[in-house]
Amino acid sequence: MPTEFVMLPPQSDKTREWSAHLAAALPEMKVIVPENHTHAAQVIANAEAAFGTIPPDLLREARRLRWLQAPQAAPPAGYYYPELVAHRVEITNFREIYSDHIAAHVMAFVLAFARGLQHYIPQQLRREWKKLPQNTGVVHLPEATALVVGVGGIGSEIARLAAAFGMRVIGVDERRRDAPPGVAELHRGDELDALLPQADFVILTVPHTPETEGFMNRARFQEMKRTAFFINIGRGLTTRLDDLATALEAGEIAGAGLDVFEQEPLPPGHPLWTMPGVLITPHTAGYGPYLDDRRYEIILDNCRRFLAGRPLRNLVDKARWF
Repeated sequence: MPTEFVMLPPQSDKTREWSAHLAAALPEMKVIVPENHTHAAQVIANAEAAFGTIPPDLLREARRLRWLQAPQAAPPAGYYYPELVAHRVEITNFREIYSDHIAAHVMAFVLAFARGLQHYIPQQLRREWKKLPQNTGVVHLPEATALVVGVGGIGSEIARLAAAFGMRVIGVDERRRDAPPGVAELHRGDELDALLPQADFVILTVPHTPETEGFMNRARFQEMKRTAFFINIGRGLTTRLDDLATALEAGEIAGAGLDVFEQEPLPPGHPLWTMPGVLITPHTAGYGPYLDDRRYEIILDNCRRFLAGRPLRNLVDKARWF
């Protein structure tokens, strides 16, 4: 009897394409593609594996489910609800498929701030030819320190690129025990407050978890150098945006590069839109080629591992959501 793998709705052209490829590559696996919730409720009872988001009512029917592939690297708040955390099912995610794209985006922010583009871009829009005084608005990267909070695949690639520009990189991570290439020092999360005053760039890559929700707040911005820049490409709910705006307005930090926000889209009236020293992108740091190919490769690899009884790739600590 083949192992049943359910592609949970809603379906897209891409999930249908993946389903067809999986069925062709793995004849010992029965790939089921329910088009709606009612059909999913009928087939989930016999499924041992699934892809997507499983609501509580379907989970209660999933008597044989042992593996769930999450549809994102860091699914939105609410994905890991208590019943799912308590369930025996193992969950895997799509982490590390964005590392090269997001690291390049972070370095775009770093280089923009290092060369004063947060001053010159608004001037360009006003058609102003106005130079800052020499040695003003420039960060000499070989003398700068980057604090990377979250040294997983993305953080490691950021560290490698930052080190290539001569920067000293300090990492903070709860899981890693070894410093990856480019990281001069690796610390635990409880050391963050002591490290913030050392950094010229504080770069967040961490997911939204119970521990990280709102952990970048006014008190922590006040611990940073007044000349330092804050960059967040992880998850918006890790950072209190009103606290960030207050810190910027008070001159407690020099600027911010933001790709993720507590509320998305960022409300039109939010002061961060027009604050000096702020660069904003609309949650596009992960954009780049090959992402769907990478997602399918992880699904296929994990299907093969599951069928062979081998450890799954990108396992999630469900209680911590990553």
